[in-house]
Amino acid sequence: MEVYCTRPRCPRPQNYFADLDDITTLKTTQQKYCTTCGMPLLLDGRYVPMKLLGRGGFGAAFLARDRRIPGMRQCVVKQFQPAGNLTLNQLQQAQLMFEREAEVLAQLGNDHEQIPDLFAFFPVIINGLQPGQQDQFFYLVQEYINGENLEEELVQHGRFSEQQILEVLQEILKVLKFVHDRGIIHRDIKPSNIMRRRDGRLFLLDFGAVKQVTNAALGAASSTGIYSMGFAPPEQMAGGQVFPSTDLYALAVTLITLLTNQEAVKLFDAYTNQWKWRMQVTISPRLADILDRMLLPAANQRFQSAQEVLDALNLQAAQASTQFNSPSVTLPPQPSKGGSNPVVPRRLPTQPAFSTVELLGGAAFSGFEGALIAIALLSLVKSPIVTLGIAFVILGILIFAQTRRWIEKFDLLIIPTITVAIIFFLPFLQGGLGIKVVVFLAVGAGLVAISLTAVFRLIYKLLSLLL
Repeated sequence: MEVYCTRPRCPRPQNYFADLDDITTLKTTQQKYCTTCGMPLLLDGRYVPMKLLGRGGFGAAFLARDRRIPGMRQCVVKQFQPAGNLTLNQLQQAQLMFEREAEVLAQLGNDHEQIPDLFAFFPVIINGLQPGQQDQFFYLVQEYINGENLEEELVQHGRFSEQQILEVLQEILKVLKFVHDRGIIHRDIKPSNIMRRRDGRLFLLDFGAVKQVTNAALGAASSTGIYSMGFAPPEQMAGGQVFPSTDLYALAVTLITLLTNQEAVKLFDAYTNQWKWRMQVTISPRLADILDRMLLPAANQRFQSAQEVLDALNLQAAQASTQFNSPSVTLPPQPSKGGSNPVVPRRLPTQPAFSTVELLGGAAFSGFEGALIAIALLSLVKSPIVTLGIAFVILGILIFAQTRRWIEKFDLLIIPTITVAIIFFLPFLQGGLGIKVVVFLAVGAGLVAISLTAVFRLIYKLLSLLL
């Protein structure tokens, strides 16, 4: 069995113990030590780190198993290990944040099913690598959420659709309502801190930057400067007081990055002090207005609570139900008031809406490639009717592949380049026209396709506004 050493900068943290492959031995064995640095491996005598999940500025996270629990339950072990040359004050502040995360998880996790449960919190004092020196580490053990965070989903499946954004918005708002009602501000909401479990349930993670404001005097709940660049509102970046609307701002930034697949810093125009994102997506104006209000720079101009946003969403759903039935604005099912929440289905990789640039680029590809295919087929088949039939079938397959995003981005350049190269090196496919004429005709077909697509999109937009 492989056991991972949690000492920072251990040169060879992977250890293998053949005897631990036996479950009985694993449950009863005494302490094991790293064969490289001598670090105790069985944390608190029970938690067995198996692999590194990730590192941050103030710690590392490991996937581990609890050998004292039947079934060897998986869990996440977080170790406090600040990196860099920190002052004593910064070190104490970071340690306080880590301890606060344990306190918050103990307070919230057991009472809400979308916040990880806390299992343990303990220090470990060991001999340092230097003679006569001791090292102290703090460990937090919490529930392991087996799934993908939204940042990983964005990479895997591309931009989120409006329906998927509504699901995330509604589910996280319910968690934030629970958190804010207990006087706690999360302060670090971003795609990587929202995890989707295998069954589809969304979880809010990483409470290391929380700010508790219960019983705090006005102005005392100031920010400590811990935030993710691009997601924090002005009051948090300035180190001022934070509010529930601080989290709502970060949630809105999270959603527009999922909608556009753009980094937050690229969506913000510092010159006008505004977020420029609406032109890149196609969503209902009501939802866009809700997100824009959550993104206002002044904290008092935003929604003041998660419940206010939920009320706005419910009003949107009620208004939409009286208009044309559009599946893009249908809200996910609400949990019953009896306390039991339905299982949220896992997000299927449905295709997000195409931007104008993507539509026109796809049209250019289809027209250019279609012309090349038609010329090459006519050179072989000699029958215009048969040629057109086969060309339309192939072109239809290419368009379908674009709608499923099997062909996108650089594929739209690579495929035509390969086709031109084949026709260039096989002159009999040029139909006696010559390669320059073939390329000229293909470019013309691409421009015609762009023009037609632009006209139809304009007509669609006008009809959408009128209806």
